[in-house]
Amino acid sequence: MARLRFSALGLAAALAACSGAGPGAPAPRLSAAQPGSLLSCTDLAARAARPDTVYTQVAEVAAGPVTIGSTSLPAPAHCLVQGRMNERVSPVDGQRYAIGFEMRLPRAWNGRFFYQANGGLDGVVVPALGGIGGGGPVRSALEMGFAVISADAGHPGAMGPRFGLDPQARLDYGYNAVAQLTPMAKHLIAQAYGRGPDRSYIGGCSNGGRHAMVAAARSAAQYDGVLAGDPGFQLPKAAVAQLYGAQQYAKAASATTPGGQPDLQSAFTPAELQLVARRVLARCDALDGLADGIVSDLKACQARFRLDSDVPTCTGSRDGTCLAPAQKSALANVFAGARNSSGKPIYSSFPFDAGISGSNWREWKFASPATRDAGAVAFIFSTPPLADRPAGLPFALGFDMDRDAPLIDATGGPFRTSAMGFMAPPDAARLDALHDRGAKMIVYHGTSDPVFSADDTAAWYERLQSTHAGDAASFARYFPVPGMNHCAGGPATDQFDMLSALVDWVEQGRAPQSITASARGPGPGVVNAEVPADWSPRRTRLLCPYPRVAAYTGGDPEAASSFTCR
Repeated sequence: MARLRFSALGLAAALAACSGAGPGAPAPRLSAAQPGSLLSCTDLAARAARPDTVYTQVAEVAAGPVTIGSTSLPAPAHCLVQGRMNERVSPVDGQRYAIGFEMRLPRAWNGRFFYQANGGLDGVVVPALGGIGGGGPVRSALEMGFAVISADAGHPGAMGPRFGLDPQARLDYGYNAVAQLTPMAKHLIAQAYGRGPDRSYIGGCSNGGRHAMVAAARSAAQYDGVLAGDPGFQLPKAAVAQLYGAQQYAKAASATTPGGQPDLQSAFTPAELQLVARRVLARCDALDGLADGIVSDLKACQARFRLDSDVPTCTGSRDGTCLAPAQKSALANVFAGARNSSGKPIYSSFPFDAGISGSNWREWKFASPATRDAGAVAFIFSTPPLADRPAGLPFALGFDMDRDAPLIDATGGPFRTSAMGFMAPPDAARLDALHDRGAKMIVYHGTSDPVFSADDTAAWYERLQSTHAGDAASFARYFPVPGMNHCAGGPATDQFDMLSALVDWVEQGRAPQSITASARGPGPGVVNAEVPADWSPRRTRLLCPYPRVAAYTGGDPEAASSFTCR
Protein backbone atom coordinates (compact mmCIF):
# COMPACT_ATOMS: atom_id res chain seq x y z
CA MET A 1 0.00 0.00 0.00
CA ALA A 2 2.85 2.37 0.91
CA ARG A 3 4.58 1.63 -2.41
CA LEU A 4 1.35 2.33 -4.33
CA ARG A 5 0.88 5.61 -2.52
CA PHE A 6 4.48 6.65 -3.24
CA SER A 7 4.08 5.79 -6.91
CA ALA A 8 0.90 7.80 -7.15
CA LEU A 9 2.58 10.79 -5.59
CA GLY A 10 5.54 10.39 -7.95
CA LEU A 11 3.20 10.25 -10.94
CA ALA A 12 1.41 13.39 -9.77
CA ALA A 13 4.72 15.18 -9.35
CA ALA A 14 5.84 14.12 -12.81
CA LEU A 15 2.62 15.33 -14.36
CA ALA A 16 2.97 18.65 -12.54
CA ALA A 17 6.54 19.00 -13.80
CA CYS A 18 5.45 18.36 -17.37
CA SER A 19 2.53 20.75 -17.28
CA GLY A 20 4.11 23.50 -15.17
CA ALA A 21 2.82 24.58 -11.78
CA GLY A 22 0.54 27.17 -13.32
CA PRO A 23 -0.66 30.51 -11.92
CA GLY A 24 -1.34 30.36 -8.21
CA ALA A 25 -0.22 26.73 -7.87
CA PRO A 26 2.20 26.01 -5.02
CA ALA A 27 5.82 25.48 -6.03
CA PRO A 28 7.63 22.30 -4.96
CA ARG A 29 9.69 22.38 -1.76
CA LEU A 30 13.40 21.89 -2.39
CA SER A 31 15.34 19.65 -0.01
CA ALA A 32 18.32 20.79 2.03
CA ALA A 33 21.87 20.35 0.77
CA GLN A 34 23.97 17.61 2.35
CA PRO A 35 27.65 18.04 3.25
CA GLY A 36 30.54 16.30 1.55
CA SER A 37 34.32 16.15 1.56
CA LEU A 38 36.91 16.96 -1.08
CA LEU A 39 38.20 13.73 -2.61
CA SER A 40 41.48 15.17 -3.90
CA CYS A 41 42.89 18.38 -5.35
CA THR A 42 46.19 17.87 -7.15
CA ASP A 43 44.81 15.51 -9.81
CA LEU A 44 41.56 17.42 -10.29
CA ALA A 45 42.58 19.00 -13.60
CA ALA A 46 43.10 15.60 -15.20
CA ARG A 47 39.89 14.14 -13.83
CA ALA A 48 37.82 17.20 -14.82
CA ALA A 49 39.36 17.64 -18.30
CA ARG A 50 37.12 19.28 -20.92
CA PRO A 51 37.96 20.20 -24.52
CA ASP A 52 36.74 23.78 -24.06
CA THR A 53 38.59 24.43 -20.79
CA VAL A 54 42.23 24.97 -19.85
CA TYR A 55 43.18 24.70 -16.16
CA THR A 56 46.17 26.94 -15.52
CA GLN A 57 46.55 26.27 -11.79
CA VAL A 58 45.27 23.67 -9.34
CA ALA A 59 46.66 24.04 -5.83
CA GLU A 60 45.84 23.23 -2.23
CA VAL A 61 45.41 26.32 -0.06
CA ALA A 62 45.70 26.19 3.72
CA ALA A 63 43.13 27.88 5.95
CA GLY A 64 43.82 31.57 6.37
CA PRO A 65 42.88 35.06 5.20
CA VAL A 66 42.27 35.84 1.52
CA THR A 67 42.67 39.45 0.39
CA ILE A 68 39.88 40.98 -1.65
CA GLY A 69 40.02 44.65 -2.45
CA SER A 70 41.17 46.63 0.57
CA THR A 71 40.27 43.98 3.12
CA SER A 72 40.68 40.27 3.76
CA LEU A 73 38.30 37.54 4.83
CA PRO A 74 39.00 34.24 6.56
CA ALA A 75 38.84 31.15 4.36
CA PRO A 76 38.90 27.45 5.20
CA ALA A 77 41.34 24.98 3.66
CA HIS A 78 40.38 24.61 0.03
CA CYS A 79 41.42 23.65 -3.49
CA LEU A 80 42.08 26.60 -5.79
CA VAL A 81 41.41 26.04 -9.49
CA GLN A 82 42.13 28.71 -12.09
CA GLY A 83 41.65 28.54 -15.83
CA ARG A 84 39.90 29.78 -18.92
CA MET A 85 37.14 28.64 -21.26
CA ASN A 86 36.34 29.14 -24.93
CA GLU A 87 39.63 30.74 -25.90
CA ARG A 88 39.44 32.35 -29.36
CA VAL A 89 40.74 35.11 -31.60
CA SER A 90 38.13 37.60 -32.70
CA PRO A 91 37.56 37.92 -36.45
CA VAL A 92 36.33 41.48 -35.82
CA ASP A 93 39.07 43.17 -33.80
CA GLY A 94 41.83 40.51 -33.90
CA GLN A 95 42.05 40.36 -30.10
CA ARG A 96 42.38 37.15 -28.08
CA TYR A 97 39.45 36.42 -25.77
CA ALA A 98 38.62 33.74 -23.21
CA ILE A 99 36.36 33.41 -20.17
CA GLY A 100 38.78 33.51 -17.27
CA PHE A 101 37.71 32.00 -13.95
CA GLU A 102 38.76 30.69 -10.58
CA MET A 103 37.04 28.23 -8.27
CA ARG A 104 37.63 27.64 -4.60
CA LEU A 105 36.45 24.23 -3.40
CA PRO A 106 36.50 23.83 0.41
CA ARG A 107 37.70 20.59 1.91
CA ALA A 108 34.65 20.55 4.18
CA TRP A 109 31.83 21.20 1.70
CA ASN A 110 28.25 22.13 2.56
CA GLY A 111 26.88 20.60 -0.65
CA ARG A 112 26.24 23.97 -2.30
CA PHE A 113 27.56 25.91 -5.32
CA PHE A 114 27.76 29.71 -5.43
CA TYR A 115 28.36 31.74 -8.58
CA GLN A 116 29.97 35.02 -7.56
CA ALA A 117 28.75 37.51 -10.14
CA ASN A 118 31.18 40.41 -10.25
CA GLY A 119 30.47 44.08 -10.93
CA GLY A 120 31.45 46.96 -13.19
CA LEU A 121 32.75 46.04 -16.61
CA ASP A 122 34.03 42.72 -15.19
CA GLY A 123 37.36 41.93 -16.93
CA VAL A 124 39.08 40.80 -13.71
CA VAL A 125 38.85 37.47 -11.92
CA VAL A 126 38.16 38.61 -8.36
CA PRO A 127 39.01 36.08 -5.61
CA ALA A 128 36.16 33.57 -5.45
CA LEU A 129 34.88 34.09 -1.92
CA GLY A 130 31.17 34.73 -2.50
CA GLY A 131 29.46 37.86 -1.17
CA ILE A 132 26.64 37.52 1.35
CA GLY A 133 25.29 41.06 0.72
CA GLY A 134 25.86 44.56 2.04
CA GLY A 135 29.00 46.52 2.81
CA GLY A 136 32.07 45.29 4.68
CA PRO A 137 30.87 41.68 5.08
CA VAL A 138 32.39 39.68 7.92
CA ARG A 139 31.71 36.29 6.30
CA SER A 140 31.77 34.78 2.84
CA ALA A 141 30.07 31.93 1.04
CA LEU A 142 33.40 30.09 0.94
CA GLU A 143 33.78 30.32 4.71
CA MET A 144 30.22 28.97 5.02
CA GLY A 145 31.28 25.90 3.00
CA PHE A 146 30.11 26.75 -0.53
CA ALA A 147 32.14 25.88 -3.61
CA VAL A 148 32.54 29.31 -5.25
CA ILE A 149 33.36 30.45 -8.78
CA SER A 150 34.38 33.93 -9.96
CA ALA A 151 35.01 35.05 -13.55
CA ASP A 152 35.99 37.95 -15.79
CA ALA A 153 32.91 37.59 -18.07
CA GLY A 154 34.99 36.82 -21.12
CA HIS A 155 37.38 39.73 -21.66
CA PRO A 156 40.61 41.16 -20.18
CA GLY A 157 40.28 44.24 -18.00
CA ALA A 158 43.21 45.90 -19.75
CA MET A 159 40.97 46.43 -22.78
CA GLY A 160 38.61 48.65 -20.85
CA PRO A 161 35.31 49.03 -22.71
CA ARG A 162 36.90 48.37 -26.11
CA PHE A 163 35.91 44.71 -25.89
CA GLY A 164 32.52 46.00 -27.03
CA LEU A 165 33.87 46.07 -30.58
CA ASP A 166 33.61 42.27 -30.61
CA PRO A 167 30.00 40.97 -30.85
CA GLN A 168 30.72 37.73 -28.98
CA ALA A 169 32.50 39.55 -26.16
CA ARG A 170 29.37 41.67 -25.76
CA LEU A 171 27.23 38.54 -25.42
CA ASP A 172 29.68 36.92 -22.99
CA TYR A 173 29.61 40.04 -20.82
CA GLY A 174 25.83 40.25 -20.96
CA TYR A 175 24.87 36.66 -20.17
CA ASN A 176 26.83 33.97 -21.99
CA ALA A 177 29.82 33.71 -19.61
CA VAL A 178 27.47 32.74 -16.78
CA ALA A 179 25.65 30.29 -19.05
CA GLN A 180 28.95 28.69 -20.14
CA LEU A 181 30.66 28.57 -16.76
CA THR A 182 27.74 27.19 -14.75
CA PRO A 183 27.76 23.64 -16.21
CA MET A 184 31.57 23.63 -16.24
CA ALA A 185 31.63 24.54 -12.55
CA LYS A 186 29.11 21.84 -11.68
CA HIS A 187 31.19 19.31 -13.62
CA LEU A 188 34.28 20.36 -11.66
CA ILE A 189 32.37 20.06 -8.39
CA ALA A 190 31.20 16.55 -9.33
CA GLN A 191 34.80 15.49 -9.96
CA ALA A 192 36.03 17.13 -6.77
CA TYR A 193 33.43 15.67 -4.39
CA GLY A 194 32.10 12.63 -6.22
CA ARG A 195 28.72 14.27 -6.85
CA GLY A 196 27.30 17.51 -8.12
CA PRO A 197 25.93 20.27 -5.89
CA ASP A 198 22.64 19.62 -4.15
CA ARG A 199 21.77 23.31 -4.31
CA SER A 200 23.09 26.11 -6.51
CA TYR A 201 23.05 29.86 -5.83
CA ILE A 202 24.11 32.98 -7.73
CA GLY A 203 24.66 36.40 -6.22
CA GLY A 204 26.28 39.76 -6.72
CA CYS A 205 25.78 43.50 -6.49
CA SER A 206 25.63 46.23 -9.15
CA ASN A 207 26.42 44.60 -12.48
CA GLY A 208 26.69 41.43 -10.40
CA GLY A 209 23.10 41.98 -9.31
CA ARG A 210 22.22 42.34 -12.98
CA HIS A 211 24.00 39.05 -13.74
CA ALA A 212 21.90 37.41 -11.01
CA MET A 213 18.63 38.80 -12.35
CA VAL A 214 19.55 37.72 -15.88
CA ALA A 215 20.29 34.22 -14.57
CA ALA A 216 16.87 34.15 -12.91
CA ALA A 217 15.34 34.66 -16.35
CA ARG A 218 17.77 32.85 -18.65
CA SER A 219 19.16 30.08 -16.41
CA ALA A 220 16.29 29.34 -14.04
CA ALA A 221 16.86 25.60 -14.33
CA GLN A 222 20.43 25.99 -13.07
CA TYR A 223 19.87 27.99 -9.88
CA ASP A 224 17.84 27.33 -6.75
CA GLY A 225 18.54 30.70 -5.14
CA VAL A 226 19.19 34.13 -6.66
CA LEU A 227 20.62 37.07 -4.67
CA ALA A 228 20.60 40.37 -6.57
CA GLY A 229 21.97 43.51 -4.91
CA ASP A 230 21.43 47.02 -6.32
CA PRO A 231 20.77 45.37 -9.69
CA GLY A 232 21.56 47.34 -12.84
CA PHE A 233 19.13 45.19 -14.77
CA GLN A 234 18.60 48.02 -17.26
CA LEU A 235 22.27 48.94 -17.30
CA PRO A 236 22.44 50.53 -20.80
CA LYS A 237 19.55 52.84 -19.89
CA ALA A 238 21.17 53.71 -16.56
CA ALA A 239 24.48 54.47 -18.31
CA VAL A 240 22.71 56.82 -20.72
CA ALA A 241 21.01 58.42 -17.72
CA GLN A 242 24.47 59.06 -16.27
CA LEU A 243 25.35 61.01 -19.41
CA TYR A 244 22.08 62.90 -19.11
CA GLY A 245 23.02 63.73 -15.53
CA ALA A 246 26.41 65.04 -16.60
CA GLN A 247 24.69 67.38 -19.04
CA GLN A 248 22.41 68.68 -16.29
CA TYR A 249 25.21 69.16 -13.76
CA ALA A 250 27.33 70.94 -16.36
CA LYS A 251 24.70 73.69 -16.41
CA ALA A 252 25.19 74.23 -12.68
CA ALA A 253 29.00 73.99 -12.66
CA SER A 254 30.80 77.02 -11.25
CA ALA A 255 34.27 76.13 -12.55
CA THR A 256 35.97 74.55 -15.56
CA THR A 257 38.57 71.82 -15.91
CA PRO A 258 42.12 72.55 -17.22
CA GLY A 259 40.79 71.35 -20.58
CA GLY A 260 38.06 73.99 -20.59
CA GLN A 261 35.18 71.59 -19.84
CA PRO A 262 32.61 72.22 -17.09
CA ASP A 263 33.91 70.82 -13.79
CA LEU A 264 31.02 68.65 -12.64
CA GLN A 265 32.46 68.50 -9.13
CA SER A 266 31.80 72.23 -8.81
CA ALA A 267 28.08 71.80 -9.50
CA PHE A 268 27.50 70.96 -5.82
CA THR A 269 29.77 71.22 -2.81
CA PRO A 270 29.58 68.52 -0.12
CA ALA A 271 27.98 71.11 2.16
CA GLU A 272 25.22 71.78 -0.37
CA LEU A 273 24.39 68.08 -0.68
CA GLN A 274 24.43 67.76 3.10
CA LEU A 275 21.92 70.62 3.17
CA VAL A 276 19.58 68.66 0.89
CA ALA A 277 20.00 65.56 3.06
CA ARG A 278 19.13 67.51 6.21
CA ARG A 279 16.03 68.94 4.56
CA VAL A 280 14.91 65.47 3.45
CA LEU A 281 15.32 64.25 7.02
CA ALA A 282 13.46 67.24 8.40
CA ARG A 283 10.45 66.35 6.28
CA CYS A 284 10.61 62.54 6.36
CA ASP A 285 12.74 61.16 9.18
CA ALA A 286 9.94 60.85 11.76
CA LEU A 287 7.43 59.24 9.37
CA ASP A 288 8.32 55.83 10.83
CA GLY A 289 7.73 57.01 14.40
CA LEU A 290 11.33 57.87 15.31
CA ALA A 291 13.68 60.67 14.23
CA ASP A 292 16.86 58.62 13.89
CA GLY A 293 18.54 59.79 10.67
CA ILE A 294 16.88 57.06 8.59
CA VAL A 295 13.99 57.47 6.15
CA SER A 296 12.18 54.14 6.32
CA ASP A 297 8.97 55.16 4.58
CA LEU A 298 10.53 56.23 1.31
CA LYS A 299 7.30 56.30 -0.68
CA ALA A 300 5.62 58.62 1.80
CA CYS A 301 8.72 60.79 1.77
CA GLN A 302 8.54 61.36 -1.99
CA ALA A 303 5.01 62.66 -1.60
CA ARG A 304 6.07 64.91 1.26
CA PHE A 305 9.47 66.35 0.29
CA ARG A 306 9.57 69.21 -2.22
CA LEU A 307 12.97 70.34 -3.47
CA ASP A 308 11.71 73.73 -4.59
CA SER A 309 10.10 74.76 -1.29
CA ASP A 310 11.91 72.65 1.33
CA VAL A 311 15.42 73.73 0.34
CA PRO A 312 16.16 77.49 0.45
CA THR A 313 16.87 79.19 -2.88
CA CYS A 314 19.94 81.40 -3.03
CA THR A 315 19.30 85.07 -3.63
CA GLY A 316 22.99 85.87 -3.50
CA SER A 317 26.17 83.83 -3.68
CA ARG A 318 26.32 80.13 -2.87
CA ASP A 319 27.42 79.60 0.74
CA GLY A 320 26.17 76.10 1.60
CA THR A 321 22.90 77.32 3.15
CA CYS A 322 20.91 77.40 -0.09
CA LEU A 323 20.83 76.15 -3.67
CA ALA A 324 20.99 78.36 -6.75
CA PRO A 325 18.12 78.06 -9.26
CA ALA A 326 20.41 76.25 -11.74
CA GLN A 327 21.32 73.71 -9.06
CA LYS A 328 17.68 73.04 -8.23
CA SER A 329 16.86 72.64 -11.88
CA ALA A 330 19.70 70.14 -12.36
CA LEU A 331 18.71 68.05 -9.34
CA ALA A 332 15.02 68.13 -10.26
CA ASN A 333 15.75 66.94 -13.80
CA VAL A 334 18.06 64.13 -12.70
CA PHE A 335 15.75 62.86 -9.98
CA ALA A 336 12.76 62.98 -12.32
CA GLY A 337 14.63 60.62 -14.67
CA ALA A 338 16.52 61.02 -17.93
CA ARG A 339 14.36 61.91 -20.93
CA ASN A 340 14.73 63.13 -24.48
CA SER A 341 13.75 66.54 -25.87
CA SER A 342 10.10 65.50 -26.27
CA GLY A 343 9.91 64.38 -22.64
CA LYS A 344 9.95 60.66 -23.39
CA PRO A 345 11.53 58.79 -20.45
CA ILE A 346 14.86 57.06 -21.03
CA TYR A 347 15.40 55.77 -17.50
CA SER A 348 13.70 55.73 -14.13
CA SER A 349 13.24 58.47 -11.58
CA PHE A 350 15.31 58.44 -8.37
CA PRO A 351 13.97 58.87 -4.82
CA PHE A 352 15.20 61.72 -2.63
CA ASP A 353 16.87 60.28 0.46
CA ALA A 354 19.45 61.21 3.09
CA GLY A 355 22.21 59.32 1.29
CA ILE A 356 22.54 62.13 -1.26
CA SER A 357 25.28 63.39 1.05
CA GLY A 358 27.37 60.22 0.64
CA SER A 359 30.78 60.22 -1.03
CA ASN A 360 29.73 57.22 -3.11
CA TRP A 361 26.76 59.24 -4.41
CA ARG A 362 29.04 62.09 -5.33
CA GLU A 363 31.59 59.90 -7.10
CA TRP A 364 29.00 58.17 -9.28
CA LYS A 365 27.20 61.35 -10.22
CA PHE A 366 30.13 63.69 -10.92
CA ALA A 367 33.12 61.47 -11.81
CA SER A 368 31.66 58.30 -13.29
CA PRO A 369 30.01 59.81 -16.42
CA ALA A 370 33.45 60.63 -17.82
CA THR A 371 35.47 57.74 -16.38
CA ARG A 372 33.03 54.82 -16.72
CA ASP A 373 29.79 55.57 -18.52
CA ALA A 374 31.09 57.40 -21.58
CA GLY A 375 33.28 54.48 -22.63
CA ALA A 376 30.66 51.85 -21.82
CA VAL A 377 28.00 53.63 -23.86
CA ALA A 378 30.36 54.33 -26.75
CA PHE A 379 31.87 50.86 -27.15
CA ILE A 380 29.52 48.34 -25.51
CA PHE A 381 25.98 49.68 -25.51
CA SER A 382 25.73 51.58 -28.82
CA THR A 383 25.14 49.84 -32.15
CA PRO A 384 27.15 50.60 -34.13
CA PRO A 385 29.88 51.48 -31.59
CA LEU A 386 30.57 55.21 -31.35
CA ALA A 387 34.31 54.58 -31.37
CA ASP A 388 35.26 57.61 -33.47
CA ARG A 389 34.00 60.26 -31.04
CA PRO A 390 36.01 62.15 -28.41
CA ALA A 391 36.25 60.16 -25.18
CA GLY A 392 35.46 61.01 -21.57
CA LEU A 393 33.54 64.11 -20.55
CA PRO A 394 33.31 65.54 -24.11
CA PHE A 395 31.53 62.33 -25.14
CA ALA A 396 29.15 62.59 -22.19
CA LEU A 397 28.30 66.22 -22.85
CA GLY A 398 27.96 65.70 -26.61
CA PHE A 399 25.74 62.62 -26.40
CA ASP A 400 22.39 63.40 -28.05
CA MET A 401 19.38 62.04 -26.16
CA ASP A 402 17.27 62.11 -29.33
CA ARG A 403 19.75 60.78 -31.90
CA ASP A 404 22.13 58.63 -29.82
CA ALA A 405 20.09 57.17 -26.96
CA PRO A 406 18.06 54.87 -29.29
CA LEU A 407 21.31 53.10 -30.26
CA ILE A 408 21.05 50.95 -27.11
CA ASP A 409 18.07 49.23 -28.75
CA ALA A 410 19.62 49.02 -32.21
CA THR A 411 21.17 46.12 -34.11
CA GLY A 412 23.21 46.07 -37.29
CA GLY A 413 26.09 44.42 -39.12
CA PRO A 414 27.78 41.79 -36.96
CA PHE A 415 25.85 43.05 -33.90
CA ARG A 416 22.70 40.95 -34.13
CA THR A 417 21.60 41.58 -30.55
CA SER A 418 21.01 45.04 -29.11
CA ALA A 419 22.57 46.15 -25.83
CA MET A 420 19.21 45.93 -24.09
CA GLY A 421 18.82 42.48 -25.62
CA PHE A 422 22.04 41.06 -24.20
CA MET A 423 22.23 43.04 -20.96
CA ALA A 424 18.66 43.06 -19.61
CA PRO A 425 16.88 39.95 -18.35
CA PRO A 426 14.31 38.89 -20.96
CA ASP A 427 10.81 39.54 -19.59
CA ALA A 428 12.18 40.35 -16.14
CA ALA A 429 8.73 40.41 -14.53
CA ARG A 430 7.75 36.95 -15.81
CA LEU A 431 9.70 34.37 -13.80
CA ASP A 432 7.45 31.32 -14.08
CA ALA A 433 10.33 28.88 -14.60
CA LEU A 434 12.04 30.05 -11.41
CA HIS A 435 8.82 29.87 -9.42
CA ASP A 436 7.62 26.55 -10.81
CA ARG A 437 10.73 24.63 -9.78
CA GLY A 438 10.66 25.96 -6.21
CA ALA A 439 13.60 28.37 -6.53
CA LYS A 440 13.68 31.62 -4.57
CA MET A 441 14.98 35.14 -5.18
CA ILE A 442 16.01 37.98 -2.86
CA VAL A 443 16.70 41.45 -4.21
CA TYR A 444 18.02 44.36 -2.14
CA HIS A 445 18.74 47.93 -3.15
CA GLY A 446 20.12 51.00 -1.42
CA THR A 447 17.48 53.71 -1.58
CA SER A 448 20.25 56.30 -2.09
CA ASP A 449 21.91 54.40 -4.93
CA PRO A 450 23.08 57.14 -7.34
CA VAL A 451 23.49 55.02 -10.49
CA PHE A 452 20.85 52.27 -10.48
CA SER A 453 17.55 53.59 -9.21
CA ALA A 454 15.69 52.00 -6.31
CA ASP A 455 12.55 53.39 -7.97
CA ASP A 456 13.32 51.16 -10.96
CA THR A 457 13.67 48.09 -8.76
CA ALA A 458 10.44 48.89 -6.89
CA ALA A 459 8.63 49.29 -10.21
CA TRP A 460 10.05 45.95 -11.37
CA TYR A 461 8.76 44.26 -8.24
CA GLU A 462 5.31 45.75 -8.69
CA ARG A 463 5.25 44.39 -12.26
CA LEU A 464 6.37 41.01 -10.92
CA GLN A 465 3.48 41.06 -8.46
CA SER A 466 1.06 41.88 -11.26
CA THR A 467 2.26 39.17 -13.65
CA HIS A 468 2.26 36.58 -10.86
CA ALA A 469 -1.29 37.34 -9.70
CA GLY A 470 -0.18 39.23 -6.59
CA ASP A 471 1.77 36.23 -5.30
CA ALA A 472 5.35 37.22 -6.13
CA ALA A 473 6.25 37.20 -2.43
CA SER A 474 5.88 33.42 -2.43
CA PHE A 475 9.17 33.16 -4.32
CA ALA A 476 10.73 36.65 -4.66
CA ARG A 477 11.17 39.44 -2.12
CA TYR A 478 12.66 42.90 -2.43
CA PHE A 479 14.37 44.61 0.53
CA PRO A 480 15.09 48.36 0.21
CA VAL A 481 18.04 49.51 2.35
CA PRO A 482 17.35 53.05 3.62
CA GLY A 483 20.16 55.56 3.11
CA MET A 484 22.56 53.10 1.47
CA ASN A 485 24.47 54.26 -1.59
CA HIS A 486 25.57 51.93 -4.39
CA CYS A 487 25.91 48.49 -2.75
CA ALA A 488 27.38 50.00 0.44
CA GLY A 489 28.06 53.22 2.30
CA GLY A 490 25.97 56.27 3.01
CA PRO A 491 24.27 57.00 6.36
CA ALA A 492 22.88 53.48 6.59
CA THR A 493 22.82 50.18 8.41
CA ASP A 494 24.48 48.56 5.42
CA GLN A 495 25.94 45.36 6.89
CA PHE A 496 23.71 42.30 6.55
CA ASP A 497 23.64 38.65 5.55
CA MET A 498 21.13 38.01 2.77
CA LEU A 499 22.69 34.71 1.68
CA SER A 500 21.84 32.82 4.87
CA ALA A 501 18.27 34.10 4.64
CA LEU A 502 18.07 32.90 1.04
CA VAL A 503 19.39 29.43 1.94
CA ASP A 504 16.87 29.14 4.78
CA TRP A 505 14.08 30.08 2.39
CA VAL A 506 15.14 27.72 -0.39
CA GLU A 507 15.98 24.70 1.75
CA GLN A 508 13.90 25.10 4.91
CA GLY A 509 10.88 26.96 3.58
CA ARG A 510 11.39 29.89 5.97
CA ALA A 511 10.47 33.00 3.97
CA PRO A 512 12.32 36.08 5.29
CA GLN A 513 9.92 38.38 7.13
CA SER A 514 12.76 40.85 7.81
CA ILE A 515 16.57 41.04 7.72
CA THR A 516 18.59 42.54 10.57
CA ALA A 517 21.18 45.07 9.41
CA SER A 518 23.99 46.70 11.36
CA ALA A 519 25.75 50.04 11.18
CA ARG A 520 29.47 49.77 10.42
CA GLY A 521 30.62 52.26 13.03
CA PRO A 522 33.72 51.82 15.21
CA GLY A 523 34.49 48.16 15.69
CA PRO A 524 33.80 46.43 12.35
CA GLY A 525 36.76 45.43 10.22
CA VAL A 526 35.66 47.80 7.48
CA VAL A 527 34.24 50.98 9.01
CA ASN A 528 31.68 53.06 7.14
CA ALA A 529 32.94 56.60 7.73
CA GLU A 530 29.52 58.01 6.84
CA VAL A 531 27.73 56.48 9.82
CA PRO A 532 26.66 59.64 11.72
CA ALA A 533 28.58 60.35 14.91
CA ASP A 534 25.40 60.37 17.01
CA TRP A 535 24.49 56.78 16.03
CA SER A 536 25.45 54.04 18.44
CA PRO A 537 28.15 51.76 16.99
CA ARG A 538 25.87 48.84 17.92
CA ARG A 539 22.86 50.22 16.01
CA THR A 540 20.75 47.61 14.22
CA ARG A 541 17.65 48.02 12.09
CA LEU A 542 15.12 45.85 10.32
CA LEU A 543 15.14 45.69 6.56
CA CYS A 544 11.59 44.96 5.47
CA PRO A 545 10.22 43.28 2.35
CA TYR A 546 8.67 45.81 -0.03
CA PRO A 547 6.17 47.43 0.29
CA ARG A 548 6.34 47.05 4.09
CA VAL A 549 8.48 49.53 6.04
CA ALA A 550 10.15 49.46 9.45
CA ALA A 551 8.14 51.29 12.12
CA TYR A 552 9.28 52.14 15.64
CA THR A 553 7.21 50.42 18.32
CA GLY A 554 9.02 51.69 21.42
CA GLY A 555 12.06 50.65 23.41
CA ASP A 556 15.77 51.01 22.70
CA PRO A 557 16.01 53.34 19.67
CA GLU A 558 19.28 51.68 18.61
CA ALA A 559 17.92 48.12 18.45
CA ALA A 560 16.14 46.37 15.60
CA SER A 561 13.93 44.66 18.20
CA SER A 562 12.25 48.03 18.77
CA PHE A 563 10.88 48.02 15.22
CA THR A 564 8.37 46.01 13.25
CA CYS A 565 7.65 45.72 9.54
CA ARG A 566 4.31 47.33 8.65
